[in-house]
Amino acid sequence: MKRNRLGASDLLVGEIGLGCMSLGTEETKATAIIHEALELGVNLLDTADLYDSGRNEELVGKAIRGRRSQVVLATKVGNRRIPGQDGWVWDPSKAYILSAAKDSLKRLGTDYIDLYQLHGGTIDDPIDETIEAFEQLKREGVIREYGISSIRPNVIREYAARSAIVSVMNAYSIVDRRAEEEVLPLLREKGIGVIARGPLASGALAAGREPVKGVPDYELAELVELRERLQELTTPERSLTQLAIRYSLSDPAVAVAIPGASSREQLLRNVAAADSPELTAEEIEAVRRVSKANRYVQHR
Repeated sequence: MKRNRLGASDLLVGEIGLGCMSLGTEETKATAIIHEALELGVNLLDTADLYDSGRNEELVGKAIRGRRSQVVLATKVGNRRIPGQDGWVWDPSKAYILSAAKDSLKRLGTDYIDLYQLHGGTIDDPIDETIEAFEQLKREGVIREYGISSIRPNVIREYAARSAIVSVMNAYSIVDRRAEEEVLPLLREKGIGVIARGPLASGALAAGREPVKGVPDYELAELVELRERLQELTTPERSLTQLAIRYSLSDPAVAVAIPGASSREQLLRNVAAADSPELTAEEIEAVRRVSKANRYVQHR
């Protein structure tokens, strides 16, 4: 599998990673998917302390035991659970990030995290304090690099200007092209790598799956029509799944796409995109003609 450098870091990631949120909580099944992914050339595993109340990190940690050197391990921080209460609160404070990193290390069964990401963020956050926390963790060797997971252009601009982030995880797919307007150009200019999440839009763009509901900006009927028009752009070498993933990888700022997989079959279809042809400029334009150029609604 082709490897790309993540931003200006020393992290080399396979162009297709694994979003681990979809793995579920059954250890045997999750382990089998992760092991097969690694054997197929996937090396970026993305999890978060929030997923399944930390269980996801535990499963990932167990699965990579004895294989740590094969993995670029990414997790996230910022959503703090309060014992005895449902849900979570947003906490980007330095104290919380420092303590949460230790908890993630325990669950992951490792002594370092390759990529530690802020799991959200608003323009009203104590951004300098948040950056200080990540920088301290980096100096201490707890993390190798840090980034943010955000869809807010105003927040992304602040971190791009004020911090040493190497990556931004951003929703980017044929049905969610918001990043093309402002985020991707900015990150190309800054040399910051993009981790494209949701390239299949929760299965809406997956081959062999008929959508049963719409997605943001697409009513169900519109989504069905879009799939029909995209199907005309597929080839024997590139299914709808692979077309969608290759589209998310088509922008030079994107280092890796991270579709999720809850079964071996989904994993194999996703990873097969690594062997399918890259989209030509004409094919990219054809996809854009049949899809919507979405726009961000600004939130703080």
